[in-house]
Amino acid sequence: MTEPNGTDSGASLLEDEIAQSIAATLRGVRRAQNLTLQEVADRAGLSMAMVSKIENAQASPSLRTLAQLSQALSVPVAIFFRELSSQEEVSVVHAGQGIELTRPGTRYGYRYELLAAQLGARRVLQPYLVTISPEAEPFPLFQHAGSEFIYVLEGALTYRYGSTTWDLGPGDSLLLHGAVQHGPERFDRLPIRLLSITITRGEDDIDTR
Repeated sequence: MTEPNGTDSGASLLEDEIAQSIAATLRGVRRAQNLTLQEVADRAGLSMAMVSKIENAQASPSLRTLAQLSQALSVPVAIFFRELSSQEEVSVVHAGQGIELTRPGTRYGYRYELLAAQLGARRVLQPYLVTISPEAEPFPLFQHAGSEFIYVLEGALTYRYGSTTWDLGPGDSLLLHGAVQHGPERFDRLPIRLLSITITRGEDDIDTR
């Protein structure tokens, strides 16, 4: 029975907000790591159907399930609740406190630090600090949905986009479409640090993987 002060409806609304926050964050982090639903399910020891329901806010995960997902994605459990902040349009990450994520370039010696974790449902903006170590390998074959803005902070490299290459150094930038093969073709001065910002619009949010 609903009490006069609307306690039940308020609790239901909060529950929906929590489910939406978990869903948006799970979807955003999973895509940031280029993982399929099945890969996340396998890592977390869950069924793909359950992961899909959580990602679409059709199921409320238990704390145990959230812990399994956080371990599978190598992120803290708290990240799933960041969108519940009363200042949800602001994401503050202090120096050295970004979330380190595993992405396709990790295997080639690239380190990705996510600088903001506010992940919207219609437009996803993901800023990374990318550090390329002296042991890294050039890899000009990256492809992904959406657009990417690259700004070089340190070092120098030759960067390929499709059939064209550019020599880039500190202060140089590129804006490119992720569907075209791109990436570092040659390292001219290591170490290299660059800011990479990917933007995925609503039409790119349809997940067919």
